[in-house]
Amino acid sequence: MKIFTLVWLGQFVSIIGSTLTSFALGVWVYQGTESVTQFALISLFTTLPAIVISPLSGALVDCWNRRWVMILSDFGESFNTLVIVLLLFTARLEVWHIYLATAISSIYSAFQLPAYNAITTTLVPKKHLGRANGMSQVGISIARLFSPLLAGFLVGTIQIQGVILLDFATFLFALLTLLFVRIPKPETTSENDVEKGWLLHEAIYGWNYVMERPGLLGLLIFFATSNFLMGVVWVLATPLVLSFASVATLGTVLSIGGSGMLVGSLMMSFLGEPQRNVNSMIGFTLLGGLCILTAGLRPSIPLFTIAIFFFFLGRPIIISSNQVVLQRKVLPEVQGRVFALSGMIAGAAMPLAYLIAGPLADQVFEPLLATNGLLAGSIGQIIGVGPGRGIGLLFIIVGMLTATTAVAAYQYPRLRLVEKELPDVIGNEASFSTEAKII
Repeated sequence: MKIFTLVWLGQFVSIIGSTLTSFALGVWVYQGTESVTQFALISLFTTLPAIVISPLSGALVDCWNRRWVMILSDFGESFNTLVIVLLLFTARLEVWHIYLATAISSIYSAFQLPAYNAITTTLVPKKHLGRANGMSQVGISIARLFSPLLAGFLVGTIQIQGVILLDFATFLFALLTLLFVRIPKPETTSENDVEKGWLLHEAIYGWNYVMERPGLLGLLIFFATSNFLMGVVWVLATPLVLSFASVATLGTVLSIGGSGMLVGSLMMSFLGEPQRNVNSMIGFTLLGGLCILTAGLRPSIPLFTIAIFFFFLGRPIIISSNQVVLQRKVLPEVQGRVFALSGMIAGAAMPLAYLIAGPLADQVFEPLLATNGLLAGSIGQIIGVGPGRGIGLLFIIVGMLTATTAVAAYQYPRLRLVEKELPDVIGNEASFSTEAKII
């Protein structure tokens, strides 16, 4: 756990820096363009390249030294961030530069995330996987809690250039932590030896591995569906709040939402994984759907804040539970491929959500609930009319669909019983912990 904690610390600091930059650049684009669609495109370019390259990156993660994969990814991210800083200082930054930078960053993450997840399995005993994944979610939660408030303050003091330069420093810190540890590559088993060969063949093997296990396939499809619906909510949350509140209020609301995520992460870190990970995922997805529906009912900061708190409370539990199931049921030497495939399937829904969310809001739902819109005299009498109310209606619809997805997932026995039907493939202790050390 000492090795894992050191690696986790570096990634935690890096996440805070990245979240600061993401918030600052997102507000910069939206206020400069006043377009939900252009704002949503940032999220599209953040995810789409990683999805496209994931099958090959997963195979390469299993072939290469996973520690060096993370080191090179962090180095690339830091260089990418430095370029944005230079463009800002020379007053040459344009929206398309941000799209390109986020796309390049997405490619690096396609290597880094599968490597990090696979390293966790290598270092952490099976009984502590829930806590380890909870720790990873704690880092994300703290970033969501403090970064919006901190970013709002820093943009006003050191400006956006200083915020991104700070992000550059956090990448360097993450690099240092990885340079001081040694993490061996797991040994291959006879099952995987026969699959060695052409890179594309190894990438396809990850897909075949999941297809032979319907419970895992059902898990990935469920996660992809819920991610699609969450993607619509995530990309429209900022425009919805800004339709009736200030940027400062937006930062406060998102920070409170981050506190909910922190509470959920701490629950996983200290209490460990739930007895049934899949049931936990389904239950908190149902809760998330109800929260999304509630957030869209009225243009009310207290109502939105309460809803987003409980929505984010469930996210780390859902994500950690999904990670634990894959870490326990997938052979360690092929986890790079399977985690990359999981990221591709679950992540593929996100760009689709980002692509349709903006046009749906700008061209369909907002006009429907404008002052003289088609639904102003019906639904508008219940949830209100004017700017942001069309997005509110979209929230209500997405919330209902999310709850329906949770109920449908519980009805599929292969998914509901996957933890019983598939045997664990790792022992009670971390397989290679004795070889891992701090240099």
